[in-house]
Amino acid sequence: MTGGVATVYLQGKKKKLNIFCARLCFSCDIFVIAYKAANEESFLEAQQLAFDYFGGVPRRVIFDNAKVAVKDGFGLNAKPQARYLSFKAHYAFDLDFCNPAKGNEKGLVENLVGYSRRNFLVPILHVSDMESLNAHLLEACRDYRKSHKIKGRSQSVLEMFKEETQFLINLPKYRFDTSKTVVVKPDDYSTVRFDKNNYSVPTKFMNQEITVKGYGNKVTFHVRNIEVASFERCYSSGETLYQLAHYIDLLERKPRSVLNARPVKETVAQELLEWGKLLPGGNKDMVKLLRLCVDYGQDKVLSIRHLVPGGIVPTVDLVRSYLAPSETVPVLYLQSELEVKPVDLSIYDRKYGMVVEQ
Repeated sequence: MTGGVATVYLQGKKKKLNIFCARLCFSCDIFVIAYKAANEESFLEAQQLAFDYFGGVPRRVIFDNAKVAVKDGFGLNAKPQARYLSFKAHYAFDLDFCNPAKGNEKGLVENLVGYSRRNFLVPILHVSDMESLNAHLLEACRDYRKSHKIKGRSQSVLEMFKEETQFLINLPKYRFDTSKTVVVKPDDYSTVRFDKNNYSVPTKFMNQEITVKGYGNKVTFHVRNIEVASFERCYSSGETLYQLAHYIDLLERKPRSVLNARPVKETVAQELLEWGKLLPGGNKDMVKLLRLCVDYGQDKVLSIRHLVPGGIVPTVDLVRSYLAPSETVPVLYLQSELEVKPVDLSIYDRKYGMVVEQ
């Protein structure tokens, strides 16, 4: 297992990301995943996902002397980090560290860094988030397993992988928690501080303790073991990330603050805010429009603006009518001419003793 650096366009900006590469020695099957930072939680999570992908744990893992794994020494004298020792014990594999500047000691995986850059990340990818990037890399690994054949070997990677899986250690019943975890309380703005940045949580949890779990690319927030919020992890400093859904209940109670609220100004498109100002109900209608954004998605609501005919004053009910799925009314097809049989009504006269005129 080893790591390297690759370049992608993330949300339109050119970024250098860390890629983690793992390879099985017998079959040469591969696993590649990208992270924003080469920290301990990314390192442990990447190995865990590699074991998941392979369907088992190799009996021996060879790794370089990165600080996320080694706290002191190198090679045979390397002392692993405390959490890595716990991770190793949980998955029951033997661990070997390479000597400095000895890439030949892990040549199979060392070459994988360059191979994955040339074959999976060229031309430079444009992705909206880390999840999309890693979905692309995972699909590339699956294609490699299905179709690749190592030069000089008679069997394909897939054929050899099927043999190798018989010798992997079974995955443990319980997963190792690879996250960096803290327990905190939200501040007065319903945000939680984690790793130099603030993240919003639903306002109804403002007075409760929240467990924050920071993974390599994601941060999740839990109350009594129930996940109440999640964000893509931010690695800058002093940023505050909001989600409109966390504040919509409060805005419905206090609609006058809607246009000045930071969660609104930083998460809602200016075009939608300008359109909302045309609503006849003022701030109350604006909040109702934002509720539709939470329920249906901002892009969906904004697309309706171009469907409303010009000259018509928009209303929340009008927007809602475009969002509601159209009901299909069953059509009954009748014959053009119906046969009507004659009825002898004199039967009723005789039954009730009525006089029948002759």
